[in-house]
Parts: sequence; C-alpha cells; structure tokens
Amino acid sequence: MAEGLRAVPSFDTEVPVLLLRLGPGPFPRSALGVVRSLGRAGIEVHAVAASADGPVGRSRYLHRMYARPPGPMAHAPLLDLLRDLSEGIGRPAVLLPMDDRGAIAAAGLAGRLLGRYLLPAQPAGLPERLADRAQLALLCRELGLPHPATVVPAGAWQAADAAAGLGLPLVAKWSRPWLLPPSAGLPGTTLVHTPDDARRLYEQTERAGSALLLQRLLPGGRGTDWFFHGCFTGDGGCLIGGPGRAGRGRPWAGPAAAGRRLPNPQVERAALRLAGHLGYRGLLDLDFRRDAHGRYHLLGVSGRPGDRFRLFTDPSSGLDAVRALHLDLTGRTVPRGPGAPGRRFRPGTYRRRAAPPNGAPPPPLPARSSAAPHGMPRGVPPAPAPGA
Repeated sequence: MAEGLRAVPSFDTEVPVLLLRLGPGPFPRSALGVVRSLGRAGIEVHAVAASADGPVGRSRYLHRMYARPPGPMAHAPLLDLLRDLSEGIGRPAVLLPMDDRGAIAAAGLAGRLLGRYLLPAQPAGLPERLADRAQLALLCRELGLPHPATVVPAGAWQAADAAAGLGLPLVAKWSRPWLLPPSAGLPGTTLVHTPDDARRLYEQTERAGSALLLQRLLPGGRGTDWFFHGCFTGDGGCLIGGPGRAGRGRPWAGPAAAGRRLPNPQVERAALRLAGHLGYRGLLDLDFRRDAHGRYHLLGVSGRPGDRFRLFTDPSSGLDAVRALHLDLTGRTVPRGPGAPGRRFRPGTYRRRAAPPNGAPPPPLPARSSAAPHGMPRGVPPAPAPGA
C-alpha cells in the first residue's frame, strides 16, 4: 500500500447502486453496512430481495426496496427483472450481488446487461469456481496454498471409509450450497462423528444437487481464525483492504462476526497470490484457520462484501472497500494510503431489543425516512414494509 494520507474521494453520485440477493430470506448483516456507507457518500442505493425483513429495509439510506418473485430464478426471468429495474431507476447503476447465487447469476448475464449495469470484468465462470468448495480445494492444491485434507467420495461406502481415514470428527460440506433446495432440510456444512453418518449423508447427494466433500477438521481456538477482505483491481493489486483476526462477536451476531485488523504477512501473501493468479477484480472475502504448525489454511472464498468490510475503512478519507469498488467501476481515481492496524469491529445489526417490564412488546425500530422514489419498473412491486 502506498504511503501518505488519502485524499477525500470524489464519487460519481449520478451512478446509483442496486443490491441483489437471490437467496431466500432477508439481506445479510453486511448489507446494512453497505447501504450506510454508500448512502452517507451521497450515492443512491436500491435493493431487491425475496424478503424485506431485517434492518436493511428500514435504513434511512436505502432509496427503495423491490420484491423479487419467490423461489429460484432462471436466467431469463432474472434478466427481465433486472431490465425492468434498470428502466425504473432510469440510468446505469452498479450491480452489487450480496450472495453467491446472485454473484454467479450476475456474472453469467454480464454481457447482456451492458449499458444498464456496471460490473467488475471477471474471467468467465470465476464466481462459480470460487463458490464451489470442491473447486476451491483444487485451486489451493494448484497454488500450493494450505487447505484441509479433502475427499470427494464416489459412493456411500467410500464416504464411510474416507471418514475413518481422515479422522473423526470431520466436516462434511456440499460442494455447491447455493443449490440446496429449502425443502431438503440439509445444512451446507455438517459435523460428522461416525463413518455411518458420512455414509447416510452421501445418500442425500441427489437431493442436495451437488457433490459431498469430507474435510479434515482443524481445531479452532483463540486466535486461530483469520480473514482477508479487500477490493482488487484485476492485476493482483489491492485498492484497499487487509488481514484481520476474527473474534467471538456477540451472541446474536454470529461466532465470527467481530474482528480486529492486525498485520499478518502469511494471510496477506496468500490473498494477493490467489487474486493475482485468478485476475480477480472486485470485492473478495477470504477465511483462514491456523493449524498447530502455524500454517494458515484457506477455508472459504466469497466475492461479495464481508461482514467486517468496515473494519478496513480509512480514517482520513472514509474510504472502504464498497466505496473503492464504486470509484473503480465509475472510472474515478481511488486514493491510496496506509492502513490502520489494531482497529476493532463489533457488528450491531441485530441488536436485541429488551421487552418492557410490564410484558408489552418491545418498541419498534425507528422507521427510515421516505425518499422520493423514481418511477416504478413495470411488474416489480415495492416490497411491503416489515410488519405491514
């Protein structure tokens, strides 16, 4: 990273942002930070999801929430939906997927969205390759990056034998968790305690829609979980970001949602090597776990804003990864400068609301201010406000 203070960036506020979530349920906690960051920079933020529940739909910085049809969406209906939204917004917008399903679909439609949306230029099929856990294991082997020993069994009894060979307990993962049908009731990751558990889990492969992976369990503990989050340029450069150590967080925010920004040369080298090898451009969030020998194993990769992206906000300019992405996609200069190691982040998205002592329901969260909306895209009704 270049030395010196960052200049305050100048955003093209005529280019709005559309947050896209194709998975079921409301936006993840990281989406609220995205809406706040962009909205405070004067950038208009729109969002489309199957559910308007959660704090994102109540944020005063969200211009408008749109409801998408429930259930999985094929490419043709999604293309029609995005075109309708583009016509309603009235000008080209940055398209920012907030889940793997959305990132994969947006990359597949990028060529047909030209002129309507701005997306990072990526090698064909790259988001799907990174989200596929089996492909990630192969990629780590190709680059020589530490990764937990992984077996992709070809049969139920082979799964049982592999479980015994890897050591119990172990971690079982579905290769493409975004394909899991909600009706199957199968979690994306399961802790397996016996070979019979692995055999029975393999028998659910057809219902799961992707291959089963069996992975050696790396013991966790204090200081073992690390991450890297940044915005990359496509040539191996990182506009803003860095490594950090995950913390316990708060009970309602998840076990690894909190974190502290700390230097870690091994994690940083691994992240830059991966991004440079792939020619990755855009947001990238990587999770690592340190083993007993001091090696950092890459456990997961995500091409969307991570829960802790605000940890890497530059104090002198207010620049963070999502703002850097907007600057990069709109042709603006992204100022460079030093980081701020030691900064801590604790999410407050899902803060608890204590019930009054008289047993009455807790007071509602404050409603967001109503912004003057643009024309409504045809066939795309606004999502109802939570509790309406």
